[in-house]
Amino acid sequence: MALWFAALMGLIQGLTEFLPISSSAHLRIAPALFGQPDPGPAYTAVIQLGTLAAVIAYYAKDLVHLTGAMFRDPTGPEGKLPLLIAAGTIPIVIAGLAMKKHIEGDLRSLWVTASVLIGFSLVMLLIDRYAAGRDSTKPFGSITLADALLIGLAQTLALVPGVSRSGATICMALLVGLSRSDAARFSFLLSIPAIAGAGVFELRDALKVLGRDAIPALAVGTSVAAVTGYAAIAWLIKWLGSHDLIVFVIYRVVAGLALLAALLFQVL
Repeated sequence: MALWFAALMGLIQGLTEFLPISSSAHLRIAPALFGQPDPGPAYTAVIQLGTLAAVIAYYAKDLVHLTGAMFRDPTGPEGKLPLLIAAGTIPIVIAGLAMKKHIEGDLRSLWVTASVLIGFSLVMLLIDRYAAGRDSTKPFGSITLADALLIGLAQTLALVPGVSRSGATICMALLVGLSRSDAARFSFLLSIPAIAGAGVFELRDALKVLGRDAIPALAVGTSVAAVTGYAAIAWLIKWLGSHDLIVFVIYRVVAGLALLAALLFQVL
């Protein structure tokens, strides 16, 4: 893989992992758009480690505080949060292992990606409108085990390119009563074990499939993803404090329609 394309893939990964526009969809489209071979899900899972570094760096103080709280007061709101994140990760672990063949096969179809980009946008719009009409929101510290499991189940939808992990988890967090900014915060914290697990699990496969010559490309993509991922988190948390999800809905629909048109006219 050319290093310029590795950097581009890292840029796409960093910007789209946390924005609700689907990183897997963009990483699937980019090779076709630029006439490059599809590096496959193993490569994209590994460069996600860059966005893992970004979210850990952004929430470093929170993570240290929550880890301490887990031992000081395991039944308190903050002490329970690491366990809730662990519980919310279980569904995607089970689904990822069960659906591995499909994730690496038929679900990577660009037709599927385009359809899901558009279809899930409508779900996002309905949920965002519902959340906007609420009189009050649930405090972040009142997240329950049931809430965490529901958000974790929503995270499994991101195994389908086009859904968006952050989009699915933020939407479910809105449904259980969180504000937009708190929904994004829980979504990003929940991403830590999911991204780490996928990256480590796929690292050997990526080196096996792509060869050791791919190490520079993996390093470049991961590094770029880390820098841009951090910027994306900081921007989105601020944005959701005073804005809704409509701009992302519009973007997803336009991108999905453009991809469908490109496929219909055999441009891709």
